[in-house]
Amino acid sequence: MIQESYSKNRSLKEVSIETDLLIVGGGLSGTCAAITAARQGVKVVLVQDRPVLGGNASSEVRLWALGATSHMGNNNRWSRETGVTGEILEENLYRNKEGNALIFDTILIEKVKQEENITLLLNTSAFEVAHENTSIQAVKAFNSQNSTLYTLSAKRFCDASGDGVLSFLAGASFRMGAETIEEFGEKMAPNVEQYGELLGHTIYFYTKDTGKPVNFTPPAYALKDITELPRFKNIQADHTGCNYWWIEYGGRFDTIHETENIKYELWKIVYGIWNYIKNSGKFPEAENMTLEWVGTVPGKRESRRFEGLYMMKQQDVIEQRKFDDAIAHGGWALDLHPSDGVYSSLPSCTQWHSKGTYQIPLSTAISRDIDNLYFAGRLISVSHVAFGSTRVMLTSAVAAEGTAVAAAYSIKNDVLPKDTVEKEHIEKIQQALLEKSSYIPHLKLDKSNFLSAKAKVTVSSELNLAELRPSNTWKTLQMPTAQMLPITSDQKTLELRVPIIAGKETTVDVELKVSLDATNFTPEKVVGIQSKEIEKGHQFVDLKFDVSDLEDRYVFVCFAPNPDLQLNYSEDRITGILSVFRKENKAVSNFGQQEPPSDIGIDAFEFWTPQRRPEGQNITMQLQTPLFIGKKEHLDSGIIRPVTSTNAWIAALDDAYPTLTLEWENVEEISSMKLYFDADLDHAMESTQFGHPESIVPYCVESFRIKDENGKCLFQTENNHTTLCEITFDQPVKTSKLTVEFDRKDSRIPVSLFDVICD
Repeated sequence: MIQESYSKNRSLKEVSIETDLLIVGGGLSGTCAAITAARQGVKVVLVQDRPVLGGNASSEVRLWALGATSHMGNNNRWSRETGVTGEILEENLYRNKEGNALIFDTILIEKVKQEENITLLLNTSAFEVAHENTSIQAVKAFNSQNSTLYTLSAKRFCDASGDGVLSFLAGASFRMGAETIEEFGEKMAPNVEQYGELLGHTIYFYTKDTGKPVNFTPPAYALKDITELPRFKNIQADHTGCNYWWIEYGGRFDTIHETENIKYELWKIVYGIWNYIKNSGKFPEAENMTLEWVGTVPGKRESRRFEGLYMMKQQDVIEQRKFDDAIAHGGWALDLHPSDGVYSSLPSCTQWHSKGTYQIPLSTAISRDIDNLYFAGRLISVSHVAFGSTRVMLTSAVAAEGTAVAAAYSIKNDVLPKDTVEKEHIEKIQQALLEKSSYIPHLKLDKSNFLSAKAKVTVSSELNLAELRPSNTWKTLQMPTAQMLPITSDQKTLELRVPIIAGKETTVDVELKVSLDATNFTPEKVVGIQSKEIEKGHQFVDLKFDVSDLEDRYVFVCFAPNPDLQLNYSEDRITGILSVFRKENKAVSNFGQQEPPSDIGIDAFEFWTPQRRPEGQNITMQLQTPLFIGKKEHLDSGIIRPVTSTNAWIAALDDAYPTLTLEWENVEEISSMKLYFDADLDHAMESTQFGHPESIVPYCVESFRIKDENGKCLFQTENNHTTLCEITFDQPVKTSKLTVEFDRKDSRIPVSLFDVICD
């Protein structure tokens, strides 16, 4: 029993912690930064003012996490985020393919708690900063649940708090609002009188069918007149959660200090919408439906942006500019919303896409004022227009991983953050990121210092693609349809034989298209045209294209729509081989073709996008000159995804027991291995609500064994489901030979591997 008499002077419990890196903010960016830095060997304290991690992706807000793939609605093929961010997405798919936000919470907490180098402080708010000259010394924070006052000192600090509370209190330069066209020459800069300067907040709600009638009496504060919402006709009874992203409000206000007022207005709107669905008589299908959950924390989009060594602009995104200090990639559209949100008569968003992914430089994450301060998340150094793309969660998270590696490097090598962008440092930071499977466009992993670089590599087979085999699936050529194929610069012609069924005499029109930039996947240049007369019935069409002037790249074999024709679709699913369609995805402003006004600095082009599984089969065809797409030399590419080639070793389709062997001239001592698998980086893998067809993507090798020269099994697994499988042996292995035996799980899906490293 504790019993105390009256005391005139009492104080809170106080705890002091010293660490290497203090991260304020436990959204996806802060979480991924903390895990990444901890794995780089530095001590991390992660301060989060909420009871769960994940920020807008958590069960408190329930927004699906997205990034460069943009719901698979843009031309950014194989662009999903990897590194720690990808590891989390792949684990979430494995456990939670239905997209339950509560399960996603548990995965984030588990990942953080598994790292011995992380001290996690939930329900803890930073409120004061002690600094000396231009360096932060310590942060004071209060935990509302254990009534403890923390003094947290560190060598480096990272602000991932969204609103930038740490950077603000430290005195760092920031912006809040939209730049003018004149400042950076950004032609998308909004007219602030008409459009406003800030994106607003959103509160989501979820519904469910109870199987019996449910009444609803709205709270007194619910919106009475639904016609006050210009988009009230968009309301649908079967929409829930993120489908209502357009319930947005607050961009005309101070999105930090007036957040509570904005939240009450959003509640008013949400309950007004639900009252309209339940009681207007226009939605009889909602009779058995009830509200399951309404958010109590609004999902914030925009507030402060802090000024770094460099500020990204519209041109950096659209022109895909290259940076010497690149640490990550982005690919979401430049996505701006009118500040009046749900009450605006303007379109609910303005999205303009680039032709491919772009680089994000480290210099956007380093404060120009505070010597030991990094930024992560939506508050990095970007203009309001560029923010429209970099703000989305998965883009913010992978950039935060790059920042975390830089911070760890800065700490371990006693280098100031501003100096880490220099060539002698940034190249080491970039290589550390690439080794952990992160993607930085145009950069390759240098493997020359790994033991595997000294090994002779042999494989049981290599895929020489001569055919995408036929199936019983025929589909009418209703929309423009294309097969993507990788070719090499030494190839002279592309010769195809395609089975077709015609309902009557007609023609089949085919174009061969390429992107102007070989590293993009926007088919914009026609390099060949074929038009063939077709008789009624089943037949084969022969196509021949001259490709002698093309460098290594993907080509698009594009079939014009014809309702009198049917194409056959193969069940062969092969790494780096994909069919795409010129179709709409209105959720990301894909209307088949991007046609911007001529004066906003945006390119016009066509969208060619894939279908989600179980659809998305490849077009059946024979290749008269087979494509050598699975050669073992791809293991030396240093790129962990298809770009201008598959970049993967792919076993032959008839190889039921594929193997890969590494052999050294002398006995080597091997402590660890890394294998980089194909977890289908074209699949968007939304974190919540969306749902996915499988828990493990079909391309990913699940079961394999590693054996030494004597056949002794050193490692085996039957449930791999990640891009990067890292293996640390209990004791260093002394051997001159390692063999990896893979189990093929489907005769239609050959085993593939992007890379293997021994150390």
